[in-house]
Amino acid sequence: MEQPRLELGFAAQPAATAAPRTLEIRFTGSGSEYFRIWSVNLLLILVTLGLYLPFAKARRIRYFYANTLVDGQALSFHGDPWKMFRGFLLLVVLMGLYGGLSNFSVVLGGLAFFALLLLWPPLWRAGMRFRLTHTSWRGLRFGFAGDMAGAYLAFLPVSIPLALLVVVPADADTGLRVLAGIGALAFNFMVPWTLGLAKRYQHSHYRFAHLQTRTWLEPSQVYGLSFRAGFMGGIAVVIAGVVAAVLLPSLRGAGSWVPIAGVALVYGAAYVWVSSAFTAGLQNMAWSRTASEGVMFKSDLETMDLARLTLKNWLLMVITLGLYRPFAAVATARLRLEAVALETTIDLDALAGDEAARDDHAAGDFAGDFFGIDLGL
Repeated sequence: MEQPRLELGFAAQPAATAAPRTLEIRFTGSGSEYFRIWSVNLLLILVTLGLYLPFAKARRIRYFYANTLVDGQALSFHGDPWKMFRGFLLLVVLMGLYGGLSNFSVVLGGLAFFALLLLWPPLWRAGMRFRLTHTSWRGLRFGFAGDMAGAYLAFLPVSIPLALLVVVPADADTGLRVLAGIGALAFNFMVPWTLGLAKRYQHSHYRFAHLQTRTWLEPSQVYGLSFRAGFMGGIAVVIAGVVAAVLLPSLRGAGSWVPIAGVALVYGAAYVWVSSAFTAGLQNMAWSRTASEGVMFKSDLETMDLARLTLKNWLLMVITLGLYRPFAAVATARLRLEAVALETTIDLDALAGDEAARDDHAAGDFAGDFFGIDLGL
């Protein structure tokens, strides 16, 4: 399929190189190194009753960035954890108000929920701006150019049926319950649309120096991936049911827990396969349809590789009572990051930081720096 030509409209563009060059991504972190960071973070989070969480997140991001090498050079994270702490407190206050008002009054709880719906898109956008404007590679900062309207548009499809579910009270009559059921079905149907809009919004507005990404990802493609994953899930459930029907009679004499554990393992394996297929498909779909002037992304994450690793991680976390979690995080990061590569036809040494394009000191990004909320990408 021919890829569309991207017209970005920047006045100054770096000079083209003689031939395309592939920039590989490597992850050099180790489970044993990250285990020490993770264990200290966990201890401090418990001691401070959760208040250390944003500082722990900043340490985690710095470790993973420092071990993510693009063309042999690491990413850097410059975010101030105290700004992330302010954002963390804001979220705690908002969620606390919603929980408290919901217990006090259904009407007040509903109003608080609508307030959260209105606040969530700008907070999500602020989180992306904060993360990217405080991330650098080769001394140049990244950025995010998405506007507020795009953030609201991304969440609009699920917001409408979600608001309908909140409006209908639990003790409503039959007609309103039917309406709530329709809202629930509409919400589930709108999730892939929202996910597609959110990915398109993100991948159309990443910036690095003079460059800005664009994507030709469409929500309909996310629907296709969702339906394929759902179809695979249905087949997996049927197969798991047949396997369970065959195994249960032969395992009844081995103890009551054996049949239950066997069925749980079968269904767990089916879930891992389906979720891995969706995760790998979405990553490949989003990044392989993203480019900027002179830079193309490509992702080749294999479903089977991700499923095997996920199943291994789950089993080892169960056996170790959760202590394998940092090793699992490192292994998953390595697999997903190293599946992505960049092909460039520009001279990266000619790139100069466009200070006017940076968001971390502009008045328009006051919310991003003030809230300092990191919601992830």
